[in-house]
Amino acid sequence: MSGAQQHPYHLVEPSPWPAVGAAAAFVMAIGGIMFMHQRDFGPHVLGLGLGLVLLTMFMWWRDIIREAEYQGHHTPIVQIGMRYGMMLFIASEVMFFVAFFWAFFDRAFYPVGGVWPPEGIETFNAFDLPLINTLILLLSGCTVTWAHHALVHDNRRDFINGLFITILLGALFTALQAVEYDHAAFSFTDGIYPSVFFMATGFHGFHVIIGTLFLTVCLFRGLKGHFTSEQHFGFEAAAWYWHFVDVVWLFLFVAVYWWGA
Repeated sequence: MSGAQQHPYHLVEPSPWPAVGAAAAFVMAIGGIMFMHQRDFGPHVLGLGLGLVLLTMFMWWRDIIREAEYQGHHTPIVQIGMRYGMMLFIASEVMFFVAFFWAFFDRAFYPVGGVWPPEGIETFNAFDLPLINTLILLLSGCTVTWAHHALVHDNRRDFINGLFITILLGALFTALQAVEYDHAAFSFTDGIYPSVFFMATGFHGFHVIIGTLFLTVCLFRGLKGHFTSEQHFGFEAAAWYWHFVDVVWLFLFVAVYWWGA
């Protein structure tokens, strides 16, 4: 009768962001397809979709941070559900990359013309820039683990430092991958190898950008005093996501850059 909550669960209020996020992702996908096929206004549609996705991320994160930090809705039992949700989300992302790897290995084992990579395709040297990027991502996995360990032990200085270094390494990875693409001896439309290469590595690069933004939000929250040694699932989820990005890149490096070339 008093209106007080008598259970530890969080009954989520109606939110526009799932629908807005789905529409934004659809616009971005259409823009990406138009851009890849060199259609008019492709970059504009892609930019519009990306802007809407970023806006959705900002607004949705704002609401969830408010629920966690100021309204106290993220009780231990709610966090269990959120952990399962993050695990299932990462599992669904794994399926995306399984499709790209399947396409790559299918063409590699049964190439048209009996040659893989196809004739005329000059592949990257795996032990040049790709190896540097691999070392950068592996190091970033160490620094985010350092940050997590520091937070668990209430060492906020090392938590902030480790998180900041991880973000810098993520940005450096993205910059070096852009340099790599700029020096590619093939373009997206030059056949099956370039198509699968750019889709797999580009999709991973997109995940690195998302993960870097995720960690950047955690950094700003950490600077504002958010997260405690007992309750920090927002950062923990970002760390999980970053380790997932690391592991996928190792598979890409070994399969696409090294073995596939």
